[in-house]
Amino acid sequence: MRQKPGIFARVILCLLFICGWSGAALCSAPPPKRIVSLAPAMTEIIFSLGLGGQVVGVSSVCDRPEEARSKTKIGGMANPSIEAIVALKPDIVVLNRDGNPKTIADHLAKLGIKTHVFWARRLTDLPDGIRKMGEALAAQPAANRLAEQIETSIRNLGTSQSGKPSQGAGRKSQKALFVIWPSPLIVAGPGTILDDAMAMRGLHNIASDAKVPYPRFSLEAVIERQPDLILIGKGHNDMKTLSKGLLKSLGTLDAVRKGRVCYMDDALYRPGPRIPAGLEDLKRCEKML
Repeated sequence: MRQKPGIFARVILCLLFICGWSGAALCSAPPPKRIVSLAPAMTEIIFSLGLGGQVVGVSSVCDRPEEARSKTKIGGMANPSIEAIVALKPDIVVLNRDGNPKTIADHLAKLGIKTHVFWARRLTDLPDGIRKMGEALAAQPAANRLAEQIETSIRNLGTSQSGKPSQGAGRKSQKALFVIWPSPLIVAGPGTILDDAMAMRGLHNIASDAKVPYPRFSLEAVIERQPDLILIGKGHNDMKTLSKGLLKSLGTLDAVRKGRVCYMDDALYRPGPRIPAGLEDLKRCEKML
């Protein structure tokens, strides 16, 4: 017997209602099968969400996790090859607003290639940025778990294991400098995850009044501001050797003379899954004070 049009219409309306009410669960687009990542932190996040098998291309500086090194390289963060990206036929290209030029995302969009631009310059922005990436990659449960882990680490940053304020939190008189590169001297300035992490531990970043996030700093300015702790990030495999000249030039500082120079991993450089490890690394360095 022929069905009445009204019944069919009601079924369609019901399905549309369900999609509108719980679209993520029932009507969302399928997960991307081919992903290109244009920034190291983005690659780390994608792999941590369990999507490493879908990654078909990465930037030349994407070196973590180990599996990322075997992926097809499409060029640098600032100058990736559009032709190489297109040749990989990606379902989506993931970029970092702080590391990839906006023109790259615009060019890809004009070619009809879907993009997701990640943004989390501040430490407290990171969990939301990861959740939004999870939505873009149809990996919300894994993204929510990672975001919650980072939120817990941020909450614990200013407290000890007992839950009480740590010795570092609130110690406003202690000054610190985070060295990104020794020569020319590039340091962590305001509006960065590094600056946020130091502030949350009660450390005053002597470059927090700079005009840009990663300013070039003079040796005279460092000596004048007298940091109590010098943090040196892993911008190279042998930063201890590369920073010898800098520390010799800063030899009059108490921080250098008393050995309050701490070499850190690059975890805090990248707004991704290793941020909790980077925060613990900062706590380790703070024990020198």
